[in-house]
Amino acid sequence: MKSVVAFANGTGGKIIFGIADKTREVVGFAKEDVFQKMDAIANAVSDSCEPAIIPDITLQTVDGKTIIVVEISEGRQRPYYIKALGKEDGVYVRVAGTTRPADEHMIKELMFEGSNRYFDQALCTGLNITEEDIDTLCKAMKEQAIKNAYTEGQKALVKEVGRQQLRSWGILIERDGKDYPSNAYAILTGCGGLHVATQCGVFKGTTKEVFVDRREYTGPLWEQIEEAFQFVLRNIHLGATITGVYRQDVYEIPPDAIRELIINATVHRSYLDHGTIQVAVYDDRLEITSPGKLPMGQTLERMKEGYSKIRNEALAHAFSYMNLIEHWGSGIPRIIGKVKAAGLLEPEFIGGEVDLRINIYRGQINGTAENNNAVKPPSNCRQMSRNRKFISMYWKMPVLQRHRR
Repeated sequence: MKSVVAFANGTGGKIIFGIADKTREVVGFAKEDVFQKMDAIANAVSDSCEPAIIPDITLQTVDGKTIIVVEISEGRQRPYYIKALGKEDGVYVRVAGTTRPADEHMIKELMFEGSNRYFDQALCTGLNITEEDIDTLCKAMKEQAIKNAYTEGQKALVKEVGRQQLRSWGILIERDGKDYPSNAYAILTGCGGLHVATQCGVFKGTTKEVFVDRREYTGPLWEQIEEAFQFVLRNIHLGATITGVYRQDVYEIPPDAIRELIINATVHRSYLDHGTIQVAVYDDRLEITSPGKLPMGQTLERMKEGYSKIRNEALAHAFSYMNLIEHWGSGIPRIIGKVKAAGLLEPEFIGGEVDLRINIYRGQINGTAENNNAVKPPSNCRQMSRNRKFISMYWKMPVLQRHRR
């Protein structure tokens, strides 16, 4: 029953009866017993779980033996729990192929999903704001919208954002003629009791054993995004391509892809989870981790195909206005395309049950790529010396020293 509610609270799953647990041998059921077993399973699910879960129970024949397959669909009335344990102790979720009790923030997340509400649009208790605070936020958002516009035409189209717009997005909540802050307001501005931060680190090697540098950025979300973005650029290689007689500096990972990954992690993370976004630079990869499981109805495959499932609707509206995101759902496919066009491996997506981790592997810098678009040392340097050791040393030099060389 723990697995049943865990599947209903997640993306669904199957439980197979008639397989030996230790040996995985197909033992099956006798024909005279199988229908009695099916009824017992259906009754147990009905009697033990709340809200009601209706499993799809079928028979299959494997190696000439009859087994029972119980399929549990993704539930919409979350959280599901075991009646005898109650909602506080009876909620279970699937994590890395195992069934585990849900913690407090996971239960809250499931409750928001089950009621079709958004945490960022809920009232932020304990935070008081003034008219000046609201005006400051409106002004800052417009400045960001102009700053992030790509063309002069886009800048000219940026409109003023006012209280009514913030109310319609759910950043402000109007009650009795007065505006109160939602969680989105506290998250955007970095105010209130919600600790929202972005942690950045550089590690020696491919694990977190040895720190080289670490930073934690707080404050308004757009500032955290920019600080994290610049942190990565400072700690990855800057190469070059030669087109004719011109030299063009090129980062080993496309900067647009880096920035968009950080933005996606910021707007789509779970703010009920008290963890932080982590941006880690290793010798072999850039790793970005976003707290929280994937939203209900979302999978890694659908995400890579461009299917968008908004977790924070108010933040998504604000980010769209500030030109931080374009079309909802298009970000991940665009990131994949840019990374592959740079001659790198396709980004790796890991997790989704507790958090989401995305890896971009650094594999191009010493001319190792076969792709014509790969970042390579300038051709004049290759002509100066064909010694691979020299080229390796070249890329380890600071940028200004490389230019002099």
